[in-house]
Amino acid sequence: MSYPTNTNQHLTIEDVDTIELAKKYGTPLYVYDVSHIRQTIRAFKQVFEQEKIPFVISYAGKAFATKAIYQVVAQEGIHADVVSGGELYTALAAGFPAAHLSFNGNNKSYDELTFAVKQGVGTIIVDNFLELKLLSEIAEKNAIKQDILLRISPGISAHTHEFISTGQQDSKFGFDLISGQAKEAFDIAINDDHLNLRGLHAHIGSQIFDVTGFEQNAALVADTANAWGWQPEVINAGGGFGIKYTDEDKPLPESEFAQAIIRVLKAKAAEYDWKMPEIWIEPGRSIVGPAGKTLYTIGSRKDIPDIRHYLAVDGGMGDNIRPALYQANYTAVLANQPNAQTEEVVRVAGKYCESGDVLVWQQALPAIKPGDILAVNATGAYGYAMASNYNRNPRPAVVFVENGQHQLIVERETFEHLVSLDRDYTLGE
Repeated sequence: MSYPTNTNQHLTIEDVDTIELAKKYGTPLYVYDVSHIRQTIRAFKQVFEQEKIPFVISYAGKAFATKAIYQVVAQEGIHADVVSGGELYTALAAGFPAAHLSFNGNNKSYDELTFAVKQGVGTIIVDNFLELKLLSEIAEKNAIKQDILLRISPGISAHTHEFISTGQQDSKFGFDLISGQAKEAFDIAINDDHLNLRGLHAHIGSQIFDVTGFEQNAALVADTANAWGWQPEVINAGGGFGIKYTDEDKPLPESEFAQAIIRVLKAKAAEYDWKMPEIWIEPGRSIVGPAGKTLYTIGSRKDIPDIRHYLAVDGGMGDNIRPALYQANYTAVLANQPNAQTEEVVRVAGKYCESGDVLVWQQALPAIKPGDILAVNATGAYGYAMASNYNRNPRPAVVFVENGQHQLIVERETFEHLVSLDRDYTLGE
């Protein structure tokens, strides 16, 4: 493929020179193309608007949660899904409307639920029996009736890595449908004076390239509600729409995933003589993943004759754990001259003290020297979100680019940040 460049033949993002970004903000550096984010959101919205059915697109903030991204999402007029008190706090600090937030997660604490209720979070997606009990108590104490969805585990296995598959029966998420737990939870919720059960939620996994699982999931949720003699106001089909990391990945357009879910639920609504339920989806990776790149400065290399060439950069598993965690793969390009002819195949390794610290397993690149800038593509999801201070390395900065301009939206951590919460030991004095 051909990459966009300027007159210096440098890789550009929205006409902004990536080499200049690296010079100004340092590396490693997460860079997001905000226009790409907006276009993806609008593509999802367009499908539902053309079908003229009620819908909610809820950005799954676990993919990338900062004040700035919540502000962009709010500007685009969609909802957001949070999975922790920290994500909830971040969204509220960004000025995101609480009524447009849903709160997911399999082990929400009493304090987190209380915080959510008091802040006026629109929907809490209940995951287990303890949460049903706690939330009812909290809602009663605060004299409200809280809107909820029940998350069910539908018994559908998505074709993806086992660590990011969530819909199978053997899952930590949701009320198990097959054993009858989901019906038991439904009976409790529907009769609770402090909870307003609006619908069902079922998410089958992440990085999925086939609509079949989504079709089966949507049909099963509708069939389940009908079997319970109940018409839901909301059916939340979750997210997990796959994106392109390498040439082997063949993702479908956003519209095909949405259309498949719409098609099934339209048919089910007609079959059961329902008013069309509001369809919710929760894209996260598909919104921010392709919009992000990570810039690194190239350092040392190691050549093992007849075996492999290692190219080391100034980041690694501390800013992108996915390759080490579940063998995820990426593509990279020389930002100094992205369209130059390739000369060798290398393994891009990080600087962390782990043999598994690899960012790109096999990458063809042109001739490279220390100090060049390497850009790794499609790192917008679960890079910054899962970043750590392993080996006491500061986490990178984050920059947004739009309309030829750039803005720092998360500052780079410093060594001072790393010790700011440490305390001196005095008991042994």
